Amino acid sequence: MKTIRVVAAVIREGDRIFSTARGYGEYKGWWEFPGGKIEVGETPQQALIREIREELTADIEVGDLIRTIEYDYPEFHLSMDCFWAKVESGKLVLKEAQAARWLTKEELWQVDWLPADEIVAAEIEKELR
Repeated sequence: MKTIRVVAAVIREGDRIFSTARGYGEYKGWWEFPGGKIEVGETPQQALIREIREELTADIEVGDLIRTIEYDYPEFHLSMDCFWAKVESGKLVLKEAQAARWLTKEELWQVDWLPADEIVAAEIEKELR
């Protein structure tokens, strides 16, 4: 099975986290933490900064690694490094996602997470006030 290495940003602002709904592909409409594929020669942190700039137009500061998720989708194995992040400059503008929400701990389960991102959501739930 093919392995795809990606990074995801859990962008936090106070007691809220930023999530996006996929705007394309088989999983269109499912919710996830923004990010994308790591390119050859990039560190996960560099990839995350680039992906957020490309997809959301903002510059972020990448914080600590939350965890690496290993998940088998039917078509591929996903290895996803998930980092805390905060907006350093600019505004979060959707370029690829179809929707976005800032979620509090109480709202965390009001969206349909992609399976791998659901694991991340459960992990960070205890960190939100």
